[in-house]
Amino acid sequence: MFDVLSDFLEPVSLNEISQDAGYREGQIGRIIKVYDEVFPDLEEADIVLVGCGEQRGAAIVGNSASPNIIRNEFYNLFYWHQDVKLADVGNVRIGSSFTDTYAALKIVLHDLMNEGKTVIVLGGSHDLSLSQYYAFADDKKLIEAAGVDALIDVNIDSPFRNDNFLMELLTSDPNYLRQYNHIAFQSYLVHPRMLETMDKLRFDCFRVGSVKEQIDEMEPVIRNCNMFSFDISALAHAFAPSNGLSPNGLTGEEACTLMQYAGMSPHMQSIGIYGYRPENDREQLTAKQISQMLWYLLDGKSRGMRESRVDERNSFNEYHTAFAEVATTFLQSKKTGRWWMQLPDKKFIACSYKDYLLAASNEIPERWLRAQERP
Repeated sequence: MFDVLSDFLEPVSLNEISQDAGYREGQIGRIIKVYDEVFPDLEEADIVLVGCGEQRGAAIVGNSASPNIIRNEFYNLFYWHQDVKLADVGNVRIGSSFTDTYAALKIVLHDLMNEGKTVIVLGGSHDLSLSQYYAFADDKKLIEAAGVDALIDVNIDSPFRNDNFLMELLTSDPNYLRQYNHIAFQSYLVHPRMLETMDKLRFDCFRVGSVKEQIDEMEPVIRNCNMFSFDISALAHAFAPSNGLSPNGLTGEEACTLMQYAGMSPHMQSIGIYGYRPENDREQLTAKQISQMLWYLLDGKSRGMRESRVDERNSFNEYHTAFAEVATTFLQSKKTGRWWMQLPDKKFIACSYKDYLLAASNEIPERWLRAQERP
């Protein structure tokens, strides 16, 4: 089945990526299975990388070299997580129009995810997130998604898809987005009425200041998600010189932490990193930053693979409490320290220690209320 994917992909030239004669023992470039001349065997792969340099949705002509530049940095990092098997299927062939590229990327994502692979997309402009979404929608699968971005891309007055793709993702009919979480937006770049609209749709938005103050509160938000989309505009310029949008934003360490959370999620199937413009970079520092974010994603994947299932109660500390005359149960993992909260329908959702403290004080956690409001 995977052989068919090669029709939509171009192989990676390792000679172009590697800056020296090869990779040292222990580096990722020595162990990752790459579509160089022969399409790799993906049977054992847990995480599969795919590049897509399409950027016409952002009104930029030409195929971006960003996937290969990121690869060059990533392959030179050391491989610490022996339990996470890696593969790289090369770059999506660019179509005659950007919608053709969308379609090709969607097919690649759909087929890889249906075989149980977690897929990382190295973009390209942020509108490629639509391919991530439609790879799920083709199967009429309800999903939860999170986007990390300084902006909320719903500018319907812009002719460029990169500026308004989120409108289609959030409001397409039929819509298979059960929940959307927007992380690290910068208030001065977002119209206040936009937040009111997002709230009416029961979607959650988190200011960059709130994320920085309590980044651990983002872990349960991301843990519930199937799809994760990261625009490097969310990073402060000092940590991603390629980003010219804002001097403020997430630090490099905070971006790595969010990616680690994405890797830990048991539901995560598709992760995209977008908006890297190599021509605006300095000493490839942004590419280095992204490569280290990918490393932390592997770290999260490794940790998540060791987590117990919620029904394995011996692996959890169990706490029974009541708030507003509602009895509920909280679980805390003995392995990772993460928390779960039971809803009235007996299902458990991801939560935080803060939610438990609120419930123990007879206050209703907002996360519990929001979950009740959603269909």
